[in-house]
Amino acid sequence: MKLTVIGGTGRIGSQVVRKLTAAGHEAVPAAMSTGVDLISGQGLDQALEGAQVVVDLANSPTFDEASLEFFRTSMRNLLAAGQNAGVGHQVVLSIVGVDRVPQLDYYRAKTLQEDLLRQGPTPYSIVRVTQFFEFMDAVLSWTSDGDTVRLPATPIQPIAAADVVDAVVEVATGDPLGGIRNVAGPDVFTLDELGRLTLAARHDDRTVVTDDTAGMFAAVPGDVLTAGPDARLAPTHYREWLRNTH
Repeated sequence: MKLTVIGGTGRIGSQVVRKLTAAGHEAVPAAMSTGVDLISGQGLDQALEGAQVVVDLANSPTFDEASLEFFRTSMRNLLAAGQNAGVGHQVVLSIVGVDRVPQLDYYRAKTLQEDLLRQGPTPYSIVRVTQFFEFMDAVLSWTSDGDTVRLPATPIQPIAAADVVDAVVEVATGDPLGGIRNVAGPDVFTLDELGRLTLAARHDDRTVVTDDTAGMFAAVPGDVLTAGPDARLAPTHYREWLRNTH
């Protein structure tokens, strides 16, 4: 099977390409570095030529209001190019609970992307995943001030990037879902608890202070970022991952 992986040189995309190739598929990475511009459409037709499946892992360069226009334009261009190329399955990677956090520009933008995909001409699948283990460094840096890190007690159910790759590959090589598959890590933490675990594992002396107004995730109500009963649970536990990576 030939699959074009949009964003195929990034953190998740490069691993998806490797895994698809190892399984005997023809996986074509498409990104700015390979001459594909999702916003102008340049190089899209060539990248999608002969592809049966498109896997969209591209991300907006910003998380602010500009992300709305990025996903609106890129999704429209991708759907049009896919239709022209005769693509039979469009797959998008999204976020668990994304449509329940309209306070965040980026989440509204990803919800718009999903809506455009649903309304598009091609059979589709949406893979929603929870926050990546690998993003904890960035989360800690957002609200770090000297010896203190302020984090809200927002419940999250983080997942290893490698498990996200497996979920994307499984859906991309199967029949279109015509809907959403939710995939999450096996454990629920509050974000402040996760921060303490992470710093302790790294022998980092900073102190985590619980502050429900701190950082992007302060805007998230209740437990909307945790998976519901229909979710597939990935195998990798955060504590185990921490032990193996630090």
